Amino acid sequence: MNLDVLVFAAHPDDAELSMGGTICKLTSHNIKVGIVDLTKGELGTRGSAETRQKEAFQAAVTLKIAIRENLNIPDGHIERNKDNLMKVIMEIRKYKPKIIFAPYFNDRHPDHIDASKLVKDAMFTTGLSKVKTFDKEVAQEAFRPSKLFYYMQTYTFEPSFIVDVTDSFQMKMKAIKAYETQFHNPKSSEPETFISRPEFINYVESRTQFYGFQIGKHYGEPFFCEEKIEMDLLHLLKNNEHHQK
Repeated sequence: MNLDVLVFAAHPDDAELSMGGTICKLTSHNIKVGIVDLTKGELGTRGSAETRQKEAFQAAVTLKIAIRENLNIPDGHIERNKDNLMKVIMEIRKYKPKIIFAPYFNDRHPDHIDASKLVKDAMFTTGLSKVKTFDKEVAQEAFRPSKLFYYMQTYTFEPSFIVDVTDSFQMKMKAIKAYETQFHNPKSSEPETFISRPEFINYVESRTQFYGFQIGKHYGEPFFCEEKIEMDLLHLLKNNEHHQK
């Protein structure tokens, strides 16, 4: 099965927090989206790898994505080595997405930085025909997506573009709240963490409001691209004519 979009995340819940609204917006328009989590998040203070996996699949149902896979790279050790590189390349060649998303390359969490660099390495290497990979003993063809976009996690950046997620914001929050062990839960007796404080969820909503305001919408999610992006002025003008009628 080919996908339109493939999102790589260091841990289950990263994709939901950073671009859950964008994913919901795409899937609501029958765009095929998949998520590949690099680790199971087993080093997380709260919950376990098993509960995190159940929460991830519950969130996947809310997001209405086509696939969700986990590469089982050790949490806290997302090394840029050949084995991990080949795992990411195999996913790209398997699903042949037009666009891939990865964490922004500067962040508070070292895993996010390492995941970002690993995906960028794979973005280039996957297009080299002399790099051989196999899926169920069948040789995979070289394939390179057209674009790599980065999503925002803890550290901010000046966006290349912002996606209006006003209509999908509530579904984004529903997907985030599927991770009951990770975020604020008054009934939980587990240790408090950076993301389990009630202020964190408030921050997620406020930041989405902030970027929405930048484009004249209620909610928005920011993205960065290292390359220049073409602007379709005709499409923009036609949309403007539609809004004025």
